[in-house]
Amino acid sequence: MRDTSRLRGPVGLRAGLTLGLASLAIGAAVAQQADAQLMYPDGSPHPVTAWGDPDLQGMWPIMHLFSTPLQRPEEFGNRRFRTEEEIARAQASLDRREANYRGEIDSGRMGMGHWAETTQSVAAIELTSLISYPEDGQFPGLTALGEELRPLFGSDDFGRQVFDSPSEDFDPWDRCITRGLPSSMLPYNYNNGIRIIQSPGFVVIDTEMIHESRIVPIDGRPPLDSGIRQWMGSSRGYWEGKTLVVETTNFNGEVNMIIVGIPGAPRTGDIPSTAGMRTIERFTRIADDRIDYEMTIEDPEILNDRWTISYPMILDPEYRFFEYACHEDNTAVRNFIETSRFERGLTASGEPLEE
Repeated sequence: MRDTSRLRGPVGLRAGLTLGLASLAIGAAVAQQADAQLMYPDGSPHPVTAWGDPDLQGMWPIMHLFSTPLQRPEEFGNRRFRTEEEIARAQASLDRREANYRGEIDSGRMGMGHWAETTQSVAAIELTSLISYPEDGQFPGLTALGEELRPLFGSDDFGRQVFDSPSEDFDPWDRCITRGLPSSMLPYNYNNGIRIIQSPGFVVIDTEMIHESRIVPIDGRPPLDSGIRQWMGSSRGYWEGKTLVVETTNFNGEVNMIIVGIPGAPRTGDIPSTAGMRTIERFTRIADDRIDYEMTIEDPEILNDRWTISYPMILDPEYRFFEYACHEDNTAVRNFIETSRFERGLTASGEPLEE
């Protein structure tokens, strides 16, 4: 039998101490690196959750993006940021919008003033467009398949005149199902709330529009089987330092990639998507009241290139979600179909009207 008694002596003690000190040094280096990763750019500490993840929680509505179009106006070329004078003009436009809607409310007139999000305390931002890639801020061109599918993804906003089927003639947003990605992360006239909630192993991205909650596992589990397809896809997340990266696949290909009505959206109508679409989002908290957000969208069957949106998310603890009661007393889909059939000389059941 091997004699191990000598390991209890000074040599063994020194070896144990050496290994222990080395472990402590490695642990300290790792901790120091982690601490460095969890700092804001100004060197102040980044908040962490009780279980040690970077803390992104809070209410992050995006009304401040109203003055920034999705696509960049040609006058800016490849310029990403506005001048002070251009920011002032954008702010004046926001103020006029607020005044018009406030006038509707104060006078009792029916209009978007009763629906639209207030911008009373919202400041215009410096971005010339939400699209940061391609560098000209323009939406990439469509492939031949994209052009072929585009009319099939149109809705009443696209100028369609014939309505016969709720499932074929109205998009999922018209039918109160989903706004989809990336549109759920883009501004609209109302319901612009975005809330982030965290728990061990999960991040929840909660949107006010359509009251959808994306539950993102960050525990390393594998993606869903490729045969499982969902309206909002399937998301998996992980941390790169203090940045949350969320990759989403497994879309069902039945949702518009872009919906007409988003400020600065392509004028060619609703943009289709396929089940092969993939999005990669990055959430980086750079201050207590700001997250830098980025989403890159790829769908090579539809698009000639990927595209990226980037913008700041601003914390607003006072913001509250409104209920999205889309179907209650909603007769719009039925009315569109009945009116369309009447104008084409058909009965409500689709039969020709009697002379």
